[in-house]
Amino acid sequence: MRIETAVATRKRAGKRTQKRAWRKGGRSAATVATIVCGYAISVCTPAHAQTPSPLAEWQYSSGIPLQKLYGESQPDWQFRLGAATTFQPRYDGADRYHMMAGPSFDLRYRDLFFASTGDGIGANVINGTHWRTSIAIAYDLGRRAADDQQHLHGLGNINAAPEIKIATDYVISKDFPLVLRADIRRSLGGTDGWVGDLGAYMPLPGSSEKFYWFGGPTMTFADSRYMNRWFGVSSEQSVRSGYPRYSANAGLKSVGAGITMVWFFRKHWFMTADGAIEQLVGRAAHSPITQSSTNAVVDVSVNYAF
Repeated sequence: MRIETAVATRKRAGKRTQKRAWRKGGRSAATVATIVCGYAISVCTPAHAQTPSPLAEWQYSSGIPLQKLYGESQPDWQFRLGAATTFQPRYDGADRYHMMAGPSFDLRYRDLFFASTGDGIGANVINGTHWRTSIAIAYDLGRRAADDQQHLHGLGNINAAPEIKIATDYVISKDFPLVLRADIRRSLGGTDGWVGDLGAYMPLPGSSEKFYWFGGPTMTFADSRYMNRWFGVSSEQSVRSGYPRYSANAGLKSVGAGITMVWFFRKHWFMTADGAIEQLVGRAAHSPITQSSTNAVVDVSVNYAF
């Protein structure tokens, strides 16, 4: 969303929102400011966002579902361009981290079509004041044995592949701006499996005209094909790698939580920072491939809103 549009909307709506909030019984001024500011921002996404990462799926588009609920008008085009860097595990369950850097962009047209380094390329097929359902083509960079020869030797690569993603966001209400999100993704190659997330987030107290932040939990489920590609060891892989044969069943893969922050430091310029932690559970946590069942990620980007 254009920054000048967001500021103008905030000025028009701020007093009305504050009066309604106080009449409804004692909501703090900080919470009111968070609600007013929270809808006005759609977050630019980090570089290589679709690589398996502890980052929650909702963090790639946090704030966007709140725009329609609170916004009085939206521009036809919204475009943000920037550069990002990410510090994250080399692969799911790794104990070694690396830095990744690259461009970040987010292009949207009338809440209908979008192209983003986080959400992929797609369209919102169901639009409502509280609902948004999208279908997109995203990507997954997979896992390379060269990323950690000590622990991945003999396991082979998980090839990079496009994936189809269906996601739904639902906002509870203006007075309680909790966003519920569910998504499911199918890799077209690579793991050849299904993986999905259930998450929730909301604006947090302490926001101001130039600073907004969101936080919430997430959990990830996967089918047996996905789980075995990432955490299983076949008979052939066991011979080559020395790991015991291991089967990873379908079910809950991980639980986690994340925080996304946005700071407007110039008229069109803003910075985002994301942090998240993920805890592998069940068969994923106990896999011989898993070196650390707890992983974290931090990324920072600097962006320009046109």
